[in-house]
Amino acid sequence: MTVKDNFFKGFIKENPLLVSVLGLCPALAVTTKIENAIGMGFAVLFVLVLSNLLVSLVTFRPKLRELVMPVRIPVYIVLIASLVVIVEMLMKAFLPELFQSLGLFIPLIVVNCIIFGRAEAYAGDHKPGESVIDGAGMAIGFTLAIILISLIREVLGAGQITIWKSAVLDLSFLFDFLGIEPIAMFMKPEGAFITLGFILAAVAAIQNRVNAKKNAKKAEGGAK
Repeated sequence: MTVKDNFFKGFIKENPLLVSVLGLCPALAVTTKIENAIGMGFAVLFVLVLSNLLVSLVTFRPKLRELVMPVRIPVYIVLIASLVVIVEMLMKAFLPELFQSLGLFIPLIVVNCIIFGRAEAYAGDHKPGESVIDGAGMAIGFTLAIILISLIREVLGAGQITIWKSAVLDLSFLFDFLGIEPIAMFMKPEGAFITLGFILAAVAAIQNRVNAKKNAKKAEGGAK
């Protein structure tokens, strides 16, 4: 796998949320604003990239690997938890409003299936550089996915887009033009489930169409 493929696979092909369906808790809970999605995305990016690097470093050399692998689960948890504490402290110090908004879901990154899954499935068996690229791609793919969910929910539910703090794009004029009001349900948990369901359905439909075209080309090639 090339460096480019390793990085971009997390965007669409192996997107941790839209394909692997991991990290559902933050995807459903914090996506009421794009601001929240961006904050959570950067937190996951920091933890995932560094955890992949550290896991790869402690399992890369054969002798160290022999010591770590029998107890790798608690080792991974300690490494990830330490990084999450750093993120929590930095966010609490420099972005207190965002920290309050994200609340419990920052420390819950410790048990996020995306973080632990990449450590177990990839970083533990690959070189540090490859693991960093994998972590960055997966984290950015996750961030783009939750930004998409936030965009849909906030536009339909509140009639606005909160990019960051006071940078708010008011779309009330669009609703006034259409003669309708924002659907408050999209700002509630059920709105998150509905939004994610439609996005997953769209992704599955696109994948099925792409696979059908590939199979058709293979069939044509075989016939020739």
